[in-house]
Amino acid sequence: MNMRNYKPREKKTVTDFTTKRRKKICRFCENNIDYIDYKDERLLRRFVTERGKIVPRRISGNCAIHQRKLTKAIKRGRHLAIMAFESESFR
Repeated sequence: MNMRNYKPREKKTVTDFTTKRRKKICRFCENNIDYIDYKDERLLRRFVTERGKIVPRRISGNCAIHQRKLTKAIKRGRHLAIMAFESESFR
């Protein structure tokens, strides 16, 4: 390594990492929704990827209680054929 061109890196402080992220707010807590209806396909489709996987909590921003209720509603909708298990284009 050529020591003439060597520059030490600046260390990032803790505040540099926290200022970029914004805390995600649970949509269900914000709108005071207690019951997530398994028949509301439009709402459930928002939390499912194109491949049919349930979006994780850290990405969707849901709280733990509502994420569990949402997962149960999606699985009920799939079981009753309201929602597809998988998208048509990937078969």
